[in-house]
Amino acid sequence: MERKIRVLVGKPGLDGHDRGAKVVAAALRDAGMEVIYTGLHQTPEMIVEAAIQEDVDVVALSVISGAHMTLFPKVRQLLEEKGAGQMLLTGGGIIPEEDMAALTQKGVGKLFGPGTTTAEIVTYIREWAKQHLAP
Repeated sequence: MERKIRVLVGKPGLDGHDRGAKVVAAALRDAGMEVIYTGLHQTPEMIVEAAIQEDVDVVALSVISGAHMTLFPKVRQLLEEKGAGQMLLTGGGIIPEEDMAALTQKGVGKLFGPGTTTAEIVTYIREWAKQHLAP
């Protein structure tokens, strides 16, 4: 039996719009992944704690508040500090291309903007899993 990819979808910060996060969570679930959605208004500490407790492979953040340059690096830092640096940190939102490149330099995986299909996200996570997870 093939191991399911476990994904935590987090919505950090004070942003109150989570429709996109729910759409992505449902798409990942429909693609056969195990998905945990943390809900609105999570701190980076809460997201990392949940990711560790749930033993996920991937942490996917949805950020449309403009705080992406703070939130993604903070979650990456906490994952490293808690011994969970092997987890893929990815996500999406309203993130300018130059910020996406800067976040990649800080250890964040691919980020997705408006117009991205859920199939693209599923493919990215599956390809990452093939390279990083034991079958």
